[in-house]
Amino acid sequence: MTGLAIDIGASKIAVALVTEQGVLLEQQSLPTRQDQNSEDLYTSLYKVARSLQETCNEGVAWCGVGCAGPLDLTRGLVSPINIPAWNAFSLRERLEQDFSVPVALDLDAKALALGEGWRGAAQGVDNYMAMVVSSGIGAGIVVDGHILDGRTGNAGHIGHIVAVPGGRRCVCGVAGCLEAEASGLAILAKTGRPPRQAVPSLRQEVGRLVGETVAQVVTVLDLELVLVAGSVALGFGQDFFDSAQAALSSHLGMPYAQGVQIRPVGLGASAPLIGAASIARAQGLFGQQ
Repeated sequence: MTGLAIDIGASKIAVALVTEQGVLLEQQSLPTRQDQNSEDLYTSLYKVARSLQETCNEGVAWCGVGCAGPLDLTRGLVSPINIPAWNAFSLRERLEQDFSVPVALDLDAKALALGEGWRGAAQGVDNYMAMVVSSGIGAGIVVDGHILDGRTGNAGHIGHIVAVPGGRRCVCGVAGCLEAEASGLAILAKTGRPPRQAVPSLRQEVGRLVGETVAQVVTVLDLELVLVAGSVALGFGQDFFDSAQAALSSHLGMPYAQGVQIRPVGLGASAPLIGAASIARAQGLFGQQ
């Protein structure tokens, strides 16, 4: 059976048809426009998802959604910090009503972690983190084979660990968060240029900040692998990953943490959408019809 996979981020929304074997079929995307109100933004998403649904001869049986946070998973509400139009927006209920299928919702970075464990570079690994370094920064963390949810379901917000004490004010209100220093939106604000125009020294600096922050999580949770996706990290390429690995390694003092690697995700650009489908899989929506 086939379902809809939706990945919602600060700069774009991507929608795809995905099989229950994790094969990505057709996909479309649209920009996350900051000038839209909550209904206009949802309508834009609905139209793209409906057009894909109509191309699927067998119909869609489920929908998996990975969304930037924070989220209220109990009530299915989304309040992405970089999408102010949606504040406690009833995304899960709206999708269920409009598409008449069960909808599984979770954080986009937790989706990424689930997808990498299912079909990507974390297959067979029980303790790892998968993170996104894009317009925003977030992570999903797997410990002893289980995704960490936390008290409210919002575990993994690594972008809001302070990386530069007294640094730039983050949209969350705290000064010096990793997201305020190393995300795509932060790079644009600091340099006046999009991340794709970043010089090598800036790419290395972003890698360093990510590596140092990741080291704290690795040490606390005894992780064995870190995987990174997102347009900034993957776009910066080797400059980013070499610098991140050097910073990570130099900040891991405990013997049990030695040798932890930080690498690109195994699913590449498909990771967010395969991850969104993996939410539906994890929540038991596969094979229901």
